[in-house]
Amino acid sequence: MKKNKYINQRALKDIIESNKSYKLYMMLGWQDILQRYRRSVLGPLWLTLSMGVMIGTMGLVFGNILNAPISEYFPFLAVGLILWTFISTVISEGCTVFISADSLIKQLPLPIFMHVLRMIWRNIAIFFHNMIIFLVILIFTPNIFITKSTFLFFPGFIILILNLLWISLILGILCTRYRDLPQIINSILQVLFYITPIVWLPNLMKGRASAYFLDLNPMFHLMDVVRSPLLGGASSLVSWQVVIAMAIIGWLLAILVFTRYRARIAYWL
Repeated sequence: MKKNKYINQRALKDIIESNKSYKLYMMLGWQDILQRYRRSVLGPLWLTLSMGVMIGTMGLVFGNILNAPISEYFPFLAVGLILWTFISTVISEGCTVFISADSLIKQLPLPIFMHVLRMIWRNIAIFFHNMIIFLVILIFTPNIFITKSTFLFFPGFIILILNLLWISLILGILCTRYRDLPQIINSILQVLFYITPIVWLPNLMKGRASAYFLDLNPMFHLMDVVRSPLLGGASSLVSWQVVIAMAIIGWLLAILVFTRYRARIAYWL
């Protein structure tokens, strides 16, 4: 009993110390971005430029295919792609978050959870960098206004981050042990991209039996609590209930997994 209590305290202490080391993981996360685009002319702006080109191309093609008004479709597509890129990148990098920090984990006595926070922070910085594209699109779409619902973006984004943290922590531990899992997770993400309303509009599903699948898609709810406020609407109550329940249950599970396997991560690397 004493040993289990000690292990549990070490795991919780690791999470607390990781959050206190915010200056360190924020600095390391920003250095990751700069290192990726070292000696390039535009630097991190390449991320925004490539995202802008993709949104513009897909907007023209799928907007015509779906016969959707440009003023409605472009903001929807922009937020959807930027948000999906953020979520899918975090989940994908979460699979290798401890593997990529191999040398730091083995050589420095840093809190292990800090590497998850570093990865999340890096992608948050890129997300808000890409949101410049959405702001530019809003200039040319005057039908979207700032309302009271718009400010729900902030609690929606916070609950999204909380969910991505526990997902990344669990996947990071499992993928460190089982190295085939990252490929499986990436395959699942590709399927989720097509069944989640990112390129296609969710109102196209109204009146169809397949509309019920939206309520069963957790990725849709994670995106809805962030995307709908930005588009001037309000997220559904179901979406809020789902993401809050995911955060509570997910973190309870993550703490149990982290408590049990934290000490083994370094040996699996």
